[in-house]
Amino acid sequence: MFPFTFSKATDERAALAEGSRGGRYIAGGTTLIDLMRETVERPPTVVDITALPYRNIDVGASGLLVGSLVTMTDLAAHPQVRAEFPVISQALELSASAQLRNMATIGGNIMQRPRCLYFRDVTSACNRRQPGSGCAAIGGENRTLAVLGTSDQCVATHPSDLSVALVALDAVVHLRSTNGDRQVPIQQFFRLPGGTPDQEHDLRPGELIVAVQVPAGAYTRRSGYLKVRDRQSYEFALSSAAVAMDIGGGVIRAARVAVGGVGTVPWRLPEVEQALVGRAPGGQLWSDAAARSADGAKPLSGNGFKVELVKRTVARQLAAIAGAEV
Repeated sequence: MFPFTFSKATDERAALAEGSRGGRYIAGGTTLIDLMRETVERPPTVVDITALPYRNIDVGASGLLVGSLVTMTDLAAHPQVRAEFPVISQALELSASAQLRNMATIGGNIMQRPRCLYFRDVTSACNRRQPGSGCAAIGGENRTLAVLGTSDQCVATHPSDLSVALVALDAVVHLRSTNGDRQVPIQQFFRLPGGTPDQEHDLRPGELIVAVQVPAGAYTRRSGYLKVRDRQSYEFALSSAAVAMDIGGGVIRAARVAVGGVGTVPWRLPEVEQALVGRAPGGQLWSDAAARSADGAKPLSGNGFKVELVKRTVARQLAAIAGAEV
């Protein structure tokens, strides 16, 4: 670990001032501290923001508003979230371990760095860690890496389960800095690697995530998250699907579908959604719609199986959500 200075912000003004001077914010620290130990992250200043008041969970007619310092455990266990936004609770409960969920915050979860082994090995070429150095994963060990949204600069998979659910539900990220407030749709918040894989988020220097907002919708109650992984506990997704549907009058009136474990960002599937809306649920519809889940995929030497896996994951979850009690 490289030397750094540490400060504890007692109020929002102090935190934002430190951030504007290049300080890195820390709350649970379950990602940042690990990366600092591995010398992947080398911040000169770390600012503890746990004293800030971003701990609200508000569920109302307009939707859900969650403070960025709410823990994963608290959000997953909230009775109204479990009832009205089950896909969020399920995505959180399938993430990490219970100990990590007790520490990790919603803001920190969204800001996770890639889990690519070459990103975390400072002796390997990685354009996310060191722009212009190359991508060792493309010709190396890439079984767990992305097949959607990749470039010749980076193929790292986005690690957050929660973010897949939030993308499916059109969440909005609330940001604050000394220059004022911004609201960014979460699908625009995450950046494709393209030629600048080191620029992972639409987060400006000194900005702080203060809340995440999820709009109300007739589909949120009939929703859920499916995660396919190598082992049942404490493992990242090989493929996952967040699905929400509004079904009434014998037809699917609205659908929201996003996948994880296969994309460089949480991956929304509008073509699958369009194939569902207006159709009667059941029969061959699930597999027919899910067949579009891997459109544009570019498999590597070790992860071609993900193309079929993501289609099966989506089809299975569509059928499960359509048959779920609400």
